[in-house]
Amino acid sequence: MTARGADVIVVGGGPAGAATAWALATNGIETLVVDRARFPRAKPCAEYLSPQATRMVHEMGALAELEGDGVAKLAGMRLFSRSGVSFEGRFVGEHGFHAYADHGLAVRRERLDLALLNRARAAGAMVLEESVVQDIVRDAAGRACGVVVRRGEVVDEMRSNFVVGADGLRSVVARRLGLARRFRWPERFAFVSHYRGIEGIGDCGEMHLFDGEYCGLADVGDGVTNVAIVLPSSAARGASGDPDAFFESWLAAHPTLARRFTRAERVSPVLTTGPFAARSHAAFAAGAALVGDAADFYDPFTGEGIYAALRGGELLAPYLIESLRATPARAHEALEAYDRARRHEFGGKWQMERLMALAVAQPSLMDHVAVRLRERRDLSDLLVGVAGDFIPAGEVLNFRFAFQLLAPSFAV
Repeated sequence: MTARGADVIVVGGGPAGAATAWALATNGIETLVVDRARFPRAKPCAEYLSPQATRMVHEMGALAELEGDGVAKLAGMRLFSRSGVSFEGRFVGEHGFHAYADHGLAVRRERLDLALLNRARAAGAMVLEESVVQDIVRDAAGRACGVVVRRGEVVDEMRSNFVVGADGLRSVVARRLGLARRFRWPERFAFVSHYRGIEGIGDCGEMHLFDGEYCGLADVGDGVTNVAIVLPSSAARGASGDPDAFFESWLAAHPTLARRFTRAERVSPVLTTGPFAARSHAAFAAGAALVGDAADFYDPFTGEGIYAALRGGELLAPYLIESLRATPARAHEALEAYDRARRHEFGGKWQMERLMALAVAQPSLMDHVAVRLRERRDLSDLLVGVAGDFIPAGEVLNFRFAFQLLAPSFAV
């Protein structure tokens, strides 16, 4: 059976899909969002929005709602090395750069995703929940022209002029179009839960580094803290069958963290996601494009996921509209331009993510870096500003920054 679709079908209703759908619907494009979940729904995520991500949330009209009660404002980040040395960087610094806001936000995904999806609805997008996309429909020339959707026991083909894959790390759209690619290193998995009553939670997010592993803590409002543990696949196998017990056992085995959880209560199940380190061969195919984690997700250390999702949707929309309005011969050119724009927009951050992954795998190096950044608040503020998405990555991806960071005896 073939059901009516829309000009554009967006697969996935998370931040990437909602931002894309909102931008398209705002420009008069008939848009349908299809998602397997019913919103609100939980999602394994650090739940962090960088200062620059709030700009797009504001433009979508959801910022005032999200900044109300039950949301935490983060002033920066604090990192603890394996040896216990810590440094802090804040978004407001002496580096001369200014973000859209002077703080990041930490918001439960149940609340964030519903707010953004509702803004897409308000702009005119249709939303189909509890619907699983199983395949891509193609025309005689091999161009994507719809999706195969299962709702309960009913399977339909839904037709469209364009398909957007915003369906996350294991994107069905990317796999069906032959665009998916996975790196062999670093192959990590994340375990995420929430606790109430952790001691010493302040106005900064925290990152605790161990031997090839790390744990992030961030206040998400109402006295609740997001706790995310990221482990290599070899260690993550121990969670098989009982991730809740594995999670609590891992915390107990790390004394610097365990003592802060003495009076804490876990208030949500442990959710898992991974493996990471995935990137598409290209972020487009004939009649289709990828956005957010469906296009690439290397490692969650820098907390780029939600920003990249929102910015990716914002970036894709004008190129998609151009492709829809172009002749068949020129439609491909707009998608190629989108792919180039993505690489230009995120290329510096991709380099930074790889360098951070290498650093996490070298605890002695991170010990040295932490000592240096504790001494040089200007460098730590700059680094955190890059992670906050308002300082260009080139400000730290250069010889001068590396020289000051790694050779303190000769730093200028």
